[in-house]
Amino acid sequence: MSREFPIGLTPPDWLVRNLRPQQAAPLNWAALARAALAMSLPLVVGLAAGQPAYGALASMGALSGVIGDTADAYRMRILNIAVPQLFGAVGVTVGSLVYGQGWLTVAVITGIALLSGMISTIGAVSSVSGLLLLLNSVIGAGLPLPGAWWLTPVLMTGGGLLVLLLALLAWPLRSGVPERSAVAAAYRTVADLLSVSDGDDDEAYDRARHTVTQSLNEAYDLILARRARYHGRSSELTRMLAQLNAITPVVEAAPAVRLARRAGKPLPPEVPTAVLHIADAIETGYTGPTGLDLPAPGNETGRAVDHALRHVAEVATSPDVDPRGIDDRLGRPAALGIRTARAARNVVLSANSWRYGIRLALCIGIAQALVSLVPVPRSYWVALTITFVLKPDFGSVFSRALLRALGTVAGLVVAATVLTVVPRGWWDVPVMMVLAPLVPALTPRGYGFQTAAITPVILLLSDNLNHQGTALLLPRLLDSLMGCAIALIAGYLLWPESWRTRVGDRLADAVADTAAYVELAFRPGAEPAARARLRRRLYRDLSVVRTEFQRALTEPPPTGRRAAAWWPLVVAVERIVDATTAARVRVRHGAPPPDRAEVDQVTLQLRELAEGVRSSETLVAVRTDLTGPPDSVLEPLRQEVAAARAIASPH
Repeated sequence: MSREFPIGLTPPDWLVRNLRPQQAAPLNWAALARAALAMSLPLVVGLAAGQPAYGALASMGALSGVIGDTADAYRMRILNIAVPQLFGAVGVTVGSLVYGQGWLTVAVITGIALLSGMISTIGAVSSVSGLLLLLNSVIGAGLPLPGAWWLTPVLMTGGGLLVLLLALLAWPLRSGVPERSAVAAAYRTVADLLSVSDGDDDEAYDRARHTVTQSLNEAYDLILARRARYHGRSSELTRMLAQLNAITPVVEAAPAVRLARRAGKPLPPEVPTAVLHIADAIETGYTGPTGLDLPAPGNETGRAVDHALRHVAEVATSPDVDPRGIDDRLGRPAALGIRTARAARNVVLSANSWRYGIRLALCIGIAQALVSLVPVPRSYWVALTITFVLKPDFGSVFSRALLRALGTVAGLVVAATVLTVVPRGWWDVPVMMVLAPLVPALTPRGYGFQTAAITPVILLLSDNLNHQGTALLLPRLLDSLMGCAIALIAGYLLWPESWRTRVGDRLADAVADTAAYVELAFRPGAEPAARARLRRRLYRDLSVVRTEFQRALTEPPPTGRRAAAWWPLVVAVERIVDATTAARVRVRHGAPPPDRAEVDQVTLQLRELAEGVRSSETLVAVRTDLTGPPDSVLEPLRQEVAAARAIASPH
């Protein structure tokens, strides 16, 4: 019979959240095959040429390409893989030029760490570029690399570009397929949302709504990023953008469907089925009649859903779309040159970028001083550990330090087995073909799993350079623990903002923006496109808030405890936005609009709630007096605001 742990042995919630594997999508077998081929092929060439060290360097470059091989669209793969490789080449060149130069090495690597931390705040591609710039400079400054100074960057860049070449092989045959798949996936998440909207499971509805937001964000980002390159001239991209815009009224109708279900008016099952049918047509590029079989609507919500679905079917299967009638609901990105200048200006003038850069530079400087000047075994692994743990946009420093230590231990067990049992030489090739696919397979499961997969790969490649065998296992463990300790002390505990985060600030901003959305939703004469843009931006911001709070939940007390206390209010704000959208849908399809005084009352209470949240690090009582006609379309919204008031008040 099983026995429960004593209370004193029960692990805390923040530790359980850190160790729990993340939900991952099905394995991307193409990415696994690319990883196996791209990381083993350089070893084959190096061994055949009698230069295994050169093959190992190329495989190291391929490893960075595998880590960056995350985009679905082919043009995005070029950015995600090729641009970081250029930064990595600069990094390893500079690092190798200052190898063994004492204080000069410390100063140069510290300066690169400052630059890496600052540019990481720009965006996803710049983040990976900054990571590779610092990682490769640390490798160049910590390892005696073979050949001329230019050979290592050429080999490592070539390995990364090999991953890109393999990823682009199917482009001529699958051009546009990833974008269509992203739009179709967004439609399928909407179908799921409509299905759970007709049920009684609030948690399932919240998860489905969050999934829809993420899916729409990804699809819009993919389409708009590519459309900026074509300036609206591509009919295919214009059509896909129109399809994304067309599904918005269906998403807006979902909260109204949920309210109607509670009033005893369920959604016909033909509706989610019709959305799935349209999603299949989008993914296959079908442009014929859809043959929708929808029952006659019987109320405002039914009319809203019916009207939205018929419009979706017309847009989704239309072979021609007038680009002049398509607006970019999130705003079309500016030209690349303008975005680059804007990003550079923001990096130089942003206090956050300087703060992140200084934190990273301080920790890297300490690590480089330790391994370069103090009489301990020289190791680049300490700085590498700090680079991964302290990357400012990768989440909680505390959590990553914990998972890095655990993942390193697990990876060293695998590496010890490989280095002990498998002889060096041609046997490295089949071993790499087994180990390399584990990197893309385990990375979505969490940082600890990624570390466990990367560690044996790097140690196997390093052994081809320094030939230390199992003698490097224990030093690498100590190096990782030292790196985690430096990151926790110099990059975490010494910066109170990192462990005393006012998690309510971002939520207060979201509540204030929600008040603006309520005001705009019922303002006479407001442009529908403006309402749609604000609603999409608000849902996107709430998605970011949700992610930030989930990260904060993995922190130890007091941050984790405070985030757990605020978390129900995050969900309550999302429901306020839903209730606002549902009321707007009902008004648009026949329900009497609310009086201006009702709208002003709700927005006033939301702004007072935002100020109450912003002014305290703990839950405080917020006065809210909401009354109004019980048959008004705003009654559900008033109930949600009252519920948020109850959550925000201490019990």
